[in-house]
Amino acid sequence: MSSHPINQASKSSPFGNLTLEEFYRQHHILHRESFMLNKHNMKIYTQTWRPASPSATVHGLVAMIHGYVSESSWVFQLTAVAIAERGFVVCALDLRGHGRSEGRRGHIASIGPLVDDCAAFFDSARSAHPHLPAFLYGESLGGATAILVYLKQKAGWSGLVLNGAMCGVSARFKPPWPLEKFLPLAAHVAPNWRVAVTKSLVHHSYREKWVRELVRRNPRAQKSEHPPAATALELLRVCDEVKRRGSEVAAPLLVLHGERDSVCDAASAELVYERAGSQDKTLTVVPGMGHQLIGEPTETADLGFEIIFSWLEERAKRASPPSGHGGAA
Repeated sequence: MSSHPINQASKSSPFGNLTLEEFYRQHHILHRESFMLNKHNMKIYTQTWRPASPSATVHGLVAMIHGYVSESSWVFQLTAVAIAERGFVVCALDLRGHGRSEGRRGHIASIGPLVDDCAAFFDSARSAHPHLPAFLYGESLGGATAILVYLKQKAGWSGLVLNGAMCGVSARFKPPWPLEKFLPLAAHVAPNWRVAVTKSLVHHSYREKWVRELVRRNPRAQKSEHPPAATALELLRVCDEVKRRGSEVAAPLLVLHGERDSVCDAASAELVYERAGSQDKTLTVVPGMGHQLIGEPTETADLGFEIIFSWLEERAKRASPPSGHGGAA
């Protein structure tokens, strides 16, 4: 079992004492970055990682979606590099309003445009590798988004990995009563209001204090970890949608969730798992684990990521060649 690259990181840099270029060379990874224009003429930042050696065996493609207040670089890309090291082409984008992508910071009035951006970029990535089985991977909000991308496209996806997915918001993280009850009114009257709508996301997401410090040192980190009222309301609506439509998921499915997740509700993730129509589905609730696997102590993080990486490798071996992709369901 290989160690996750987070174990090389320091509280100041995801790459420890290395430069980004030295980090990629050490892990034998070829990295590419670009921008795409979405249908609203916004610049969306995109990245790909793959084994650098031309002779390396490539098992499949993994399309990754980050969570709220995160982005596809900094800490999140360490998992992309780890997956690429296992013989996959990996692609990811910064959701609009996050990272290097255009858009108002942290504002999600509707999840639909984010799903459209993901579908467009992932379609182009799959078109560039038409003979590889393709998998969706999402963390937190990215997990819910991955479900919605799958439901929009369905064809051509060989599996779905949900890591701490936002299928429901933990009661410990929801706005305190009576704010939750009046959230729709607040979203209508003051959609940009952030005061006391939710608790600190970073603090509740990463158990290791040094990882929290590293996340907050991201030069592209959002100024506020608290979603605006309109965004908070949309996130709650998205949770309802993914639970309601969970039965439509038919692809092989891995749901990995922390037993002590105080941000995204483990019981809601289990409900989506139970409702999924997948013939091949696996649920792993990790005892003692919080929200972000990458923010757990080394032993827990390595154990959880090994479950994910082994699942991807095994399903890539089983997968039939893609029959096509794209288009709305």
